[in-house]
Amino acid sequence: MLGAREWLRRHPEHDPRAPLTLSTPDGWMTARKVAALREDRDQCRAFLRRSGIEETALAPVGTGECRRDDRKVLRAPARFDVALSPRRAQATCAVDAGLARWLNNGVQPAAKALLGQAVVRIEQLGTYSCRRIGGGDEGNWSEHATGNAIDISAFVLADGTRISVLRDWGAAADEPDGKSLFLRTVRDRACAAFSTVLSPEYNAAHADHLHLDQARRGGSWTACR
Repeated sequence: MLGAREWLRRHPEHDPRAPLTLSTPDGWMTARKVAALREDRDQCRAFLRRSGIEETALAPVGTGECRRDDRKVLRAPARFDVALSPRRAQATCAVDAGLARWLNNGVQPAAKALLGQAVVRIEQLGTYSCRRIGGGDEGNWSEHATGNAIDISAFVLADGTRISVLRDWGAAADEPDGKSLFLRTVRDRACAAFSTVLSPEYNAAHADHLHLDQARRGGSWTACR
């Protein structure tokens, strides 16, 4: 028993009792802990505090299906020195937590390994839009309706190189500059931090962005395409 406890102490990613942190690697319990951030706002805010991210909530706004009762200004951990553009986008705590995990475990490791430098800016197309999926008058409401999603369109590296989902996704995966491989890698890594990840491979409506949301599904199952 003592041996098992010591092993779990050294491998918190497998320990159901260990709190999720920004640097906790993926393990047996990670998906369940990430899902808990979507379901429990208090756990999500505690994660932001442990990650050095401002957790101050904004007042609820809106009505009906488009009421945003969980919203905050998205902020990346200070140590990454990454800016969102446009700045001051508002979304749920769970979206901010997902962005932090994605930056730490996906975006920056991939940028450094594949492109030799860090990402300094992430361009986004928006978080909130009071609409149904597909923009019609019927069907399920989009996670954007409650600000529980963000659409990422491009990444800018330290040397100013811009990697665009629209322009660079379709290049050969082994092209010399590695942009397409980078985009596919960060798409795959986003699946460990978000409930839904949709890329240009999903449909034409996502040709110019990666859709990331934190839909609640009552478990740790994710949709990644």
